[in-house]
Amino acid sequence: MAVFTDEGKTYHVRVGKGDIGRYVLLPGDPFRTDLIASYFDDAKLVAHNREHKTWTGTLNGVPVSVVSTGMGCPSTAICLEELIACGADTFIRVGTAGRVCDRAFDPTLDGVINTAAVRDEGTTKHYIPIEYPAVADRHVVAALADSAKQLGYNFIEGITQSKDSFYGQHEPENMPAEPWLKARWEAWRRGNVISSEMESAAIFVISSIRGCRASSVMAYTEMPKSVEVAVGALRILIEQDKAAEK
Repeated sequence: MAVFTDEGKTYHVRVGKGDIGRYVLLPGDPFRTDLIASYFDDAKLVAHNREHKTWTGTLNGVPVSVVSTGMGCPSTAICLEELIACGADTFIRVGTAGRVCDRAFDPTLDGVINTAAVRDEGTTKHYIPIEYPAVADRHVVAALADSAKQLGYNFIEGITQSKDSFYGQHEPENMPAEPWLKARWEAWRRGNVISSEMESAAIFVISSIRGCRASSVMAYTEMPKSVEVAVGALRILIEQDKAAEK
């Protein structure tokens, strides 16, 4: 895959082989990478180009990274392809999300661990037909669920909607496509979709195609809770992988 410059760095994320860990946390916002990196040991800023800011440190003695994807599936897809080319194979999207179905509005919920995504975006159609499912890796989902339980947080598991238009959700009455947008939102609500965000579908589809592992954990309330759950999940996965390699 021709994703590297003559200097050996990827075109957009500006990292090379050896710059990142196998395990990567993926917030959308570059400024959130600083918070997430504070949970790592010996974290160092590796690169910052466009919307992609990268830190690498360790957890349980193993290299891990955090890289911001930017908002939406197009930049997320670019980021993921370049990270995979550098050797990463385990991804957890971490951030915040909106609530969709009725049970998502339970005030005791801290957030959601996503098991799959509605492909309500355009990027993944350029990879594979829409009938192909956007599903998370069951081992990553299990690690996230175990981590949340250990922390005493209440994270529900379920499907997220990955959309392209933030204001199409929040201000559909201002869009010429208002009836279409509202009808689709009602379908997701009645279909028990738990959350709405803008990146998970690309992460799940590309990870499945490339033979990688991925899920996402989104806070409804406080962002640090989803970070803590994701970091705990990485520790679980690292130890599981160590045991499997023996």
